[in-house]
Amino acid sequence: MNITLNNVGRRFNKEWIFKNISYEFKQGKKYAVLGPNGSGKSTLLSVLLGSLTPSEGEIKYASNIDVKVEDIYQHISFAAPYLDLVEEFTLQETIDFHFQFKNYTNGLDAAAVLDLLGLKKSQDKALKHFSSGMKQRTKLALACCANTPILMLDEPTSNLDTQGIDWYLALIEKFAVHKMVLVGSNQEHEYSFCENQLNITAYK
Repeated sequence: MNITLNNVGRRFNKEWIFKNISYEFKQGKKYAVLGPNGSGKSTLLSVLLGSLTPSEGEIKYASNIDVKVEDIYQHISFAAPYLDLVEEFTLQETIDFHFQFKNYTNGLDAAAVLDLLGLKKSQDKALKHFSSGMKQRTKLALACCANTPILMLDEPTSNLDTQGIDWYLALIEKFAVHKMVLVGSNQEHEYSFCENQLNITAYK
């Protein structure tokens, strides 16, 4: 799966967030989407996810055949601190619910995801009782353990301590080897594994 942008721009009212982005994201490559807070990183990721429509230009999703934008969600896993989880669900229910819509990465199941999280003792606890760090770990594990060719992460280490950051980097190393990875960030430790960079400030 490749994603090709041709003169893509997005504006809110009369203000352009970014414009004239022509870029190709290639399968298996790792990309950092960079820029200061409020520069438009999250907006670009939302456009790539298909949850926002470009104000100009076009996006093409292609593997063996072209994929329609309304179907691209089947090929992408996404994690962000602002992505809501169902607070009333237990951790076990959250995992089971998520993987009704996505397949597990080969060799994984619900028990393996629990072990990976290190939260087995909390499997029957409602997420509303989780700390912000536990919730972020859960979002990252759900995204990384899904069998999709594209992984998008926005500010992935938000709410994580030093141990959590190390856990995140190990997660990427283990489960994102052959995936296209896009990381929206302004902190180098979050995208240190990315060989390509797109700075949003170049498209103002």
